[in-house]
Amino acid sequence: MPSLDEVYQKFGAVAEAVALLETQLGNMLLLSRATNRGLISSPDPEVAREILDKIDRTTLGQLLKGVDPLPPDLEKLLSIALGVRNRLFHTFYRQHNIRRNSDEGRTTMWNDLDSIHDALHRAYNALALFNGIDMDALAKSGEPPLPTDHVPI
Repeated sequence: MPSLDEVYQKFGAVAEAVALLETQLGNMLLLSRATNRGLISSPDPEVAREILDKIDRTTLGQLLKGVDPLPPDLEKLLSIALGVRNRLFHTFYRQHNIRRNSDEGRTTMWNDLDSIHDALHRAYNALALFNGIDMDALAKSGEPPLPTDHVPI
């Protein structure tokens, strides 16, 4: 049975999954908007920064509305992810309330966090696959999933 600290730690891991999904969608929007503004062939750091700043202030729901039409199955997974994300941040603790005070209650909370994490993971992997990255194949290969060097804008 998980301790309260373990439940809090699990909540953090699930929140990280939300951030990764938001980043993936934000990157898609950044590429699309940068391409539309001609920034790939003619870089303009100020315009790129404006675009990125606007994306960074955008909610997950707004990000979803901003991406080009997606296949219906991916759109459904992302809609589910949006719903569980909102429940995680807006009602999770209110819904579970005093469950935190018992072993059985913390187990219920843990299982709920697992199901939320699973929905986010499915959406993230499907979105990555849509962008040409097979996360399952990368995991099996043992290679790092993404480059570790960051390129400044």
